[in-house]
Amino acid sequence: MKIINKNYLINEEIKEKELRVINEDGEMLGIMSNSEALRIAEEKDKDLVLISPGANPPVCKIMDYGKFLYEQTKKEKEARKKQKVVNVKEIRLSPSIEDHDITIKANQAKKFLLDEDKVKVTVRFRGREADYAYIGKSILDKFVEKLQDVSVVEKAAKLEGRNMILILAPKRA
Repeated sequence: MKIINKNYLINEEIKEKELRVINEDGEMLGIMSNSEALRIAEEKDKDLVLISPGANPPVCKIMDYGKFLYEQTKKEKEARKKQKVVNVKEIRLSPSIEDHDITIKANQAKKFLLDEDKVKVTVRFRGREADYAYIGKSILDKFVEKLQDVSVVEKAAKLEGRNMILILAPKRA
């Protein structure tokens, strides 16, 4: 089992002399001494937890600390579930690619885009092919045209060294 330390001061760890105290229902009990707040918490068989140490006076809440930690970890897990990891898939083309092959590669890219992944389309030039960068640009334009219904150009076609790179992102509904 993993021990969770959320850096909340509880009960005797709180050293401040005066505290603003809130009960478990969220009602303000007022400003009182540390010992009085601890006594009230012990009477209710709960913990005194320092929630806002920066406030003046610091804010404490009377609650079940174990239950509080459990709910905090539950909220964090829920937040992590809602995060979407964006993958970047790469599709490589050559300057001498035929139209039919562009269609096949575009269909593959469409699957990636529908899965909410970004697509990096690369035209790799070899040898003297780099002198004809306009061919690569026209190939990428055809590619974008075939995917315009499901994608948006995130980064326009640009020659970087021997590669011409274009990045497509899925179109938001």
